[in-house]
Amino acid sequence: MKALSVFSGGLDSMLATQLIRVQGIDVLALFFETPFFSSKRAETSARSMDLPLKIIDITHRHLEVVKRPKHGYGGNMNPCIDCHALMFRIAGEMLQRENSHFVISGEVLGQRPMSQNKQSLARVASESDLGGLLLRPLSAKHLPPTIPEEKGWVKRELLMDFQGRTRKPQMELARKFNIKGYPSPAGGCLLTEKVFSRRLKDLLSEQHDPDRKDIALLKLGRHFRIAPHAKLIVGRNKTENEEIRALSRKNDLLLSSISVPGPTVLVSGMPSNTALKLATAITVAYSDVGNNESVAVRVTRESDDEILVTPVHDKAEFKRYMI
Repeated sequence: MKALSVFSGGLDSMLATQLIRVQGIDVLALFFETPFFSSKRAETSARSMDLPLKIIDITHRHLEVVKRPKHGYGGNMNPCIDCHALMFRIAGEMLQRENSHFVISGEVLGQRPMSQNKQSLARVASESDLGGLLLRPLSAKHLPPTIPEEKGWVKRELLMDFQGRTRKPQMELARKFNIKGYPSPAGGCLLTEKVFSRRLKDLLSEQHDPDRKDIALLKLGRHFRIAPHAKLIVGRNKTENEEIRALSRKNDLLLSSISVPGPTVLVSGMPSNTALKLATAITVAYSDVGNNESVAVRVTRESDDEILVTPVHDKAEFKRYMI
């Protein structure tokens, strides 16, 4: 007997997995990776449990859900119900290939009021096409029996009745299983973050089909919409400056002040002369201008350089352009 665990690497998914393993069932952990959440936590937790883990990139399918979620968004750009349904659907598609019998999840009834109430959990199970093959071991006793329970693959009496947002039952069960060093419950999904969500919404308004580079840039620097079809990204430190340069494309502009230390600035899209003038002014405002009245800025497109001299402005003047 074998199960697939949709595994975030958090304490709940670790406990759900262990509850099934102690019943003599093999478990393969699955982490579904996108640019919005990394597998690092899952890899660390899986190693600590000696748990086999597969990382599956679902970027293309997930981005379609993010752009058009059937059940809408949470507080920001997080389509939690649609996202969970997609992950469980993909896990279901893998059952036969992995010679597995059912899917488990670390979801806890009531832990998230919108996406983990009884109606939402039932909706996710239905829309994933798993139905009764989706088992939530931590809250199983509050939910209808699933196929693994009905068929006797799993003993229902050995599953849990956790409910709500308290973490005390999970921490007690972790002690019982000798699970130590588990991560904090803080979420790792960028779609729940306010600033990142604003940037993503702005990107999708301009690009119907962004790629990984476009999304990676959303994680860096300060972003400014300087014209309807032109955006600017200002690096905040040496590491970000290097990453911005590495992610730039041949049609992008790269700006940097010449005579004073300052950020790497990337301009994408189709900047007009007016937008380019604004870009150079922002570049200077975020440089170490000191007492200079004007600063020279190098503007590079591929191998062509242009030098523009720009008066110094206070960066507060440009906050209205910030995304």
